[in-house]
Amino acid sequence: MDLSVITVTWNSAKLIGEQIESVKNGCHNISFEEFVVDNASTDDTADLIAKKYPEVKLIRNNKNQGFGAPNNTAAQICAGEFLLFLNPDMRVEAGSLDKMVEWMRSHTDVGVASCRLVDENGVLNTDAQPRRFPEVFDQLAIILKLPHIFPSVLNHYLFNEFDANKEQEVDSVRGSFMMMRREIFEKLGFVFDPRYYIWFEDVDTCREVKRLGFKVIHTPIISCVDYIGQSFKQQNSLWRQVNFTKSMLQYFQKWEPWYKWMWIAMFRPIGIDLAWLNDKFKK
Repeated sequence: MDLSVITVTWNSAKLIGEQIESVKNGCHNISFEEFVVDNASTDDTADLIAKKYPEVKLIRNNKNQGFGAPNNTAAQICAGEFLLFLNPDMRVEAGSLDKMVEWMRSHTDVGVASCRLVDENGVLNTDAQPRRFPEVFDQLAIILKLPHIFPSVLNHYLFNEFDANKEQEVDSVRGSFMMMRREIFEKLGFVFDPRYYIWFEDVDTCREVKRLGFKVIHTPIISCVDYIGQSFKQQNSLWRQVNFTKSMLQYFQKWEPWYKWMWIAMFRPIGIDLAWLNDKFKK
């Protein structure tokens, strides 16, 4: 098996069919399988897949397990030489996955790769581009909502000068489209560290890949449409802030000394309070 495509869904009935069809069209010359792990959707996501796409290997969770754990579940039983983690709100181009697999085979020093992520009009989606590894200052700025006042404060972290038309090594790519060499999974024992419920698991894996001596690469040889966070938009600000900052703290506790992560722990409650206020005044 050349490629295993793994998708985690939650209330994704409106977009998952288009994604599955695009994956079929993306694989003309390679063998592939697609796993969908459904996180106890309350719409008809799982039933739709089972009825319309019986060839998809569907795993139904009885509760929402976040992002990393369901991907790990599918990775344990998939057969692909390469693994592609692909969000349900994505659409790959015809023949594009053939190209990515061929590219990975010719770049044996690459552990993880991603491509140009664009909107439905083909315009580069800057919100989905690679980022530098997070540092305490920029994450505190995010917690305290400082970019709303000083937009340029995150320019370094957000890789503001990034050129999506240039093939290059980067710190991290987004988990919405992440192709991984099976060797990485076998060495780590996971594709995403199970300590993360949601958020930061893709950054963490990219850091693990570099620790193992492999490269993380952005390549423009293909593009993929990314509708960005359609499932997240169904959650309120408080839920997002609680889970985002929890994973942020876990990331810094794993990779940085206590005198760095203590600042995240100290200011996290302020960010949560701000999110609560945002939801309260939105009503």
